[in-house]
Amino acid sequence: MKYSSFLFLVSLGFLFFSCQSEDSNSLISVDQLTVEGGMISGTTDSSGQVKIFRGVPFAAPPVGELRWKAPQPVQPWEGIKACIDNPPAPMQNSPVPFFAWSEEFLIPKEPISEDCLYLNIWTTAEKTDEKRPVMVWIYGGGFNSGGNSVPLYDGEDLAKEGIVVVNLNYRVGLLGFLAHPDLTAESPDQTSGNYGILDQVAALEWVKKNISQFGGDPDNVTIAGQSAGAFSVNALVVSPKAKGLFHKAIAQSGGMFNRGNGLTSGLQSAEERGKQLTDTLGISMADLRKIPADSLLKFSGRFGPVVDGKVLPSVRQSFEDGTFSDVPLLTGWNADDRVSGNAPTTPAEFKANAKKQYGGRAGEYLQLFPADSPEILSETQNMIGGLMFGMQNYTWAKMQTEKGQKIAYMYYFTRIPPGEPSFGAFHSAEFSYALHTLRNWNKPFEQTDYDLEKAMSAYWVNFVKTGNPNGEGLPEWPVFDPENPIVNELGAEVKTRALPYWEQMKFMESLNR
Repeated sequence: MKYSSFLFLVSLGFLFFSCQSEDSNSLISVDQLTVEGGMISGTTDSSGQVKIFRGVPFAAPPVGELRWKAPQPVQPWEGIKACIDNPPAPMQNSPVPFFAWSEEFLIPKEPISEDCLYLNIWTTAEKTDEKRPVMVWIYGGGFNSGGNSVPLYDGEDLAKEGIVVVNLNYRVGLLGFLAHPDLTAESPDQTSGNYGILDQVAALEWVKKNISQFGGDPDNVTIAGQSAGAFSVNALVVSPKAKGLFHKAIAQSGGMFNRGNGLTSGLQSAEERGKQLTDTLGISMADLRKIPADSLLKFSGRFGPVVDGKVLPSVRQSFEDGTFSDVPLLTGWNADDRVSGNAPTTPAEFKANAKKQYGGRAGEYLQLFPADSPEILSETQNMIGGLMFGMQNYTWAKMQTEKGQKIAYMYYFTRIPPGEPSFGAFHSAEFSYALHTLRNWNKPFEQTDYDLEKAMSAYWVNFVKTGNPNGEGLPEWPVFDPENPIVNELGAEVKTRALPYWEQMKFMESLNR
């Protein structure tokens, strides 16, 4: 063999070896994967198809001096961190089933800890350069409970459809949303109370930096959530802190457009509430930071996001000004979305309250919300309860279409899950269909339910991939038009219909202008 030929073969072999080495470096392994902070390992589902990483740190533990501070960078670790078990849920009371929410809707009983800033990730990607669309799920729970390891949030089946699923944790209750003048004074942004929202921002920043290691595309991220998770999506859409971190939004039963949403407050009133707590206890914030986290639960009450103009501006004003993140939107609500019973009242009392609250427009209100008999009043109050969420999502879709350049799609979920007792198409009933997790819900489901699950999860996956829920084999879902609002009814049959309660919604919307 000539020397030149030998050199050619050697160089060819080196090139082949280099390509092989580069390819092997891009392979996603559950045994060793590098992310911000160090190396992690994961596990797979029973089929070996889905790679699962549970409890991946995205920020430093918010404990000690970091309690009631914005999340700090991940603390590096040595060796390979095993990410195979559910991470701790944020500090909250032990979960107890109530109303329609059985244990499948609740966090595991343990672990629960103040050290909670972790992600769960599902992917079927084989290589890091696949650029798969990413969905980041944000849980509900009224900002006072919840966690990313709820059984019905499992991302396994959606990952099989070609997306990367990320479930984040964020601080809730007193630990997530306490505002106080002293906390505001020590903050670089001169604000306090939105630590849970800042946790969500930190998780999205982590996703942008690291999700390619799981085969995800940092430039194709959808934020999605239900109830307080939808409120959170709304907050992120208007927050300057979250600009550029996501590209589509899914909001199920929740938003913060209209007055009286019950979960937000202004900075001054939130600070006053926090100061009342320390004054009542006779201690300083430094002392409050030293109290064990589980002991704080007895003081917590209910806390939620703070409209402070820094982390969370006014949602409605942000849309009016055009400063929101203008991304495609999929949103809607459930037929029986109320979350609490109606206060006992008589038709006469209801009418008197209407006159007091709506003055010269009371007659118009009572035409749309009649109370001519106890039976009619009961139906009206059920409608009002459901519109608590529907009104928010209608306004969001309307303003997205009118103020933004991107489009919106709206649904109305009507399927009543089978079994007794029945709570109707209740608040939270829809997300297991959308997330393809009926297998984790102990109900006597029928073929109708599995067909709906298949359709809804396909709509959601299509939207995550392209910003359009439509796809082959699915009934056409029209773009939302405020002048002729058509929604996609998701029930025993998937079909389009006129927006329910449109006249009532237009009246309520007119009060918020």
